[in-house]
Amino acid sequence: MNLNVLVLPGDGIGTEVTREAVRVLRHVAAKWNHTLNITEGLLGGIAIHKTGTPFPEETARLAAAADATLMGAVGLPEFDDAPPEKRPEKGLLGIRQALGVYANLRPVRAYASQLDSSPLKNHLVEGTDMIIVRELTGGIYYGTPRGITGDGAEMRAVNTMTYSRFEIERVSRMAFHLARARRKKVTSVDKSNVLENSQLWRRVVTEMGRSYPDVELDHMLVDNCAMQLILNPKRFDIVLTENMFGDILSDEGAVLAGSIGMLPSASIGDQRPSGAWVGLYEPVHGSAPDIAGQNKANPLGAIGSVAAMMSYSFGLKEEAAAVETAIEAVLASRHVTADLRPSGAPATTEQVGLAVCAAIG
Repeated sequence: MNLNVLVLPGDGIGTEVTREAVRVLRHVAAKWNHTLNITEGLLGGIAIHKTGTPFPEETARLAAAADATLMGAVGLPEFDDAPPEKRPEKGLLGIRQALGVYANLRPVRAYASQLDSSPLKNHLVEGTDMIIVRELTGGIYYGTPRGITGDGAEMRAVNTMTYSRFEIERVSRMAFHLARARRKKVTSVDKSNVLENSQLWRRVVTEMGRSYPDVELDHMLVDNCAMQLILNPKRFDIVLTENMFGDILSDEGAVLAGSIGMLPSASIGDQRPSGAWVGLYEPVHGSAPDIAGQNKANPLGAIGSVAAMMSYSFGLKEEAAAVETAIEAVLASRHVTADLRPSGAPATTEQVGLAVCAAIG
């Protein structure tokens, strides 16, 4: 195949983990005789430095032309007090909206070799294997009106959470579709005891569930879900939720995997005529500027995102499985970065990338 991939390294450790993800991507393309064309673009803080905006028009053009986009992380402390439109995170929201990627898939898996890396007791974590399906282009992050008005004691801030039936239906369809290939269970998470927005969410998801009689559907309030993720994570298969709840719950899932550096993600939009999904792929973690440039960030979330890209955007299941198996082999070797409690001296970011390539063969 011809694989046309846009790479957006972003800020902080994004450049380091993305470098290793690209190393694995090139290795896989060479091993399976695919033609790989990589273009690099700007997003986030580095884009602000070079162009004055977190999401340059050139990046939008490159993303629209690519088959898939691989992203690092965005965010720098120097922008913490900047207005919203001048923050690196605005670029992340912008590219998601531009590509129309409405379903964020965040797998959370507890590998047997990494059970001791989690602060939870082994018997709670062992066997955890879920996908959190987060609606990505609606809700409070995009709703209007929004902003800060007034001065002094009269200052006031407003954000608007809004969802349409269409937005809920399409992300629900994705969740049920994924469940059919797994353990056939969807847990929909909301706050319907308080929010009208969540009452609509629950009503629409229930209606969608009737079209999937082979899939078990249950509903859970978000505060209870946050607790059950810690007390009984094995009960979950597909967790379906709206944008802000999904953002919070999926980061909580890092406790189960042992490190937030372990978590990949795939943000999926509509299918192209070829059957491939429009996709934006990135690790869940942030830019971690405190360790940037030190070659010690965990690249496995970024490398796992390459596996997701192979599967969803290119339909290359064998290649995706090879990357995932290689990640598991590297974890089992215990020669991993410091966040995963290695058996000896911690591996560097580069060493982990090289080890994944060697495990692929």
